[in-house]
Amino acid sequence: MPAAGRGTRFGSERPKQYLSIAGRPLIEHSLRALLGHPDIHGVMVAISPEDPYWAGWREMDGKPVLTCIGGTERADSVLAALQALPQTVSEDQWVLVHDAARPCLRAVDLSRLLAIGRADPVGAILATPLRDTLKRGNVDHQVTSTEPRERLWRAQTPQMFRRGGLTRALQAAMRGGVAITDEAMAMERIGLKPRLVEGSEDNIKVTTPADLALAEFILSRA
Repeated sequence: MPAAGRGTRFGSERPKQYLSIAGRPLIEHSLRALLGHPDIHGVMVAISPEDPYWAGWREMDGKPVLTCIGGTERADSVLAALQALPQTVSEDQWVLVHDAARPCLRAVDLSRLLAIGRADPVGAILATPLRDTLKRGNVDHQVTSTEPRERLWRAQTPQMFRRGGLTRALQAAMRGGVAITDEAMAMERIGLKPRLVEGSEDNIKVTTPADLALAEFILSRA
């Protein structure tokens, strides 16, 4: 779980993953959404150096919560977490990457991802089909065209790959100077095709104050 970001787009002094939602830090909801599933055995959280907000969890729901130092970019933190995993996690073992600011993950979606991902030679990601009409604009914010939305998906997390394969894909992207925005992109760069697994629309990523309010509403109904 990459959690070293400052969340500058949110506009808060405190990183968004530590903002309170439904009485708990946002990141705690995201952690519990993972660790509450019987097939998840533990989590490695990549945090910033001397993080003053990290609560110091060492276990949650009876499972280990480990930490490592992340980097300035998402890919740096994910790679650091992969490299910090214990040696008992083999190169061929499945690992999941989940956003610290995505607290509304449903257990049924996680179960579906695990089932489909394990059966795929590459791995899988949660995603939702794009349903909005897409417009392309110019520099003057004028519509220049309507883009076809067929076969377009919004990527979510968790994203599920084998430890060794994802590590090598991220390292290759860094050597190439490519800014990776999610783990599937790194796998795509080396010619692999992750499976798309449809998830719930309300598995939102908190990016703005409005998102925080929406996430709290979703959690209140869970």
